[in-house]
Amino acid sequence: MVPEELVIFACKGAYPEAAFDGARAAGVRRIVVAGIRGLVSRRLLREADESRVFGIGELQTALDWMESHHYRHIMLVGQITPVALFRSRFDALTRSILASLKVKNAHTIFGSIIREIEARGARVIPASCFMGSHIPGAGPLNHRGLTEQEKSDVEFGMKAAMGICNLDIGQTILVKEGMILAVEAFEGTNATLKRGSKLGGKGAVMIKVAKEGHDMRFDIPVFGEHTLRRCRKYGITAVAFQAGRLVMLERDRLVELADRFGIALYGVDSGLPPAPLEL
Repeated sequence: MVPEELVIFACKGAYPEAAFDGARAAGVRRIVVAGIRGLVSRRLLREADESRVFGIGELQTALDWMESHHYRHIMLVGQITPVALFRSRFDALTRSILASLKVKNAHTIFGSIIREIEARGARVIPASCFMGSHIPGAGPLNHRGLTEQEKSDVEFGMKAAMGICNLDIGQTILVKEGMILAVEAFEGTNATLKRGSKLGGKGAVMIKVAKEGHDMRFDIPVFGEHTLRRCRKYGITAVAFQAGRLVMLERDRLVELADRFGIALYGVDSGLPPAPLEL
């Protein structure tokens, strides 16, 4: 089923634009963009059938606006810089939600926000909907392929990454020759790669996963050109991810660049359910 109308709450990065284009191609007739001030792209605001901008901490205002317009299908896409949780001004509702959480991570924070949205009669749909062309399957994506050492590191790293991710610590780890160089926490993927490469030097493998039972309505693992270029900068030679459970933005371009950089891109069949592509 394709909704007649969709609200995209858009944050930072190319993901919101890809979601917008995918929804248009799927036949969504009216797309409303609710952009986060300072993060949403001008193109989305310009091309949307209607747009509105909110501060990162203006949850009550955003929910009141959504409810007053009787919007029923909502998608949350894009990145919020982690430090924003420490440097932004929040309204009373946002402060109340954050204060109520003993553990603060993407799942607890966004899970609480989704409950607030759905309490007002709307439905938050998976952020993977309309993104089928951006979600790769199992096996090698480019010509480079994995070396025997990289295959060993991927096998070991996948098990380790799932343990870390299932504890809601982070989605990314860096492995080299059977050693875990870095585990992602609150700093984000790119900072993790930089930290790990300082320890282990060139030749590491990046692993990115979504935990078992991952809520695909938000925080789906994403891999794009910016991170691929960081991999090249830090001497990372392979990137492995779960088949059907990662959004690869501008996939054709990334495959071309990965071959040029000598970086293997590899999807691993984890046996877990793929991200849903439709309602």
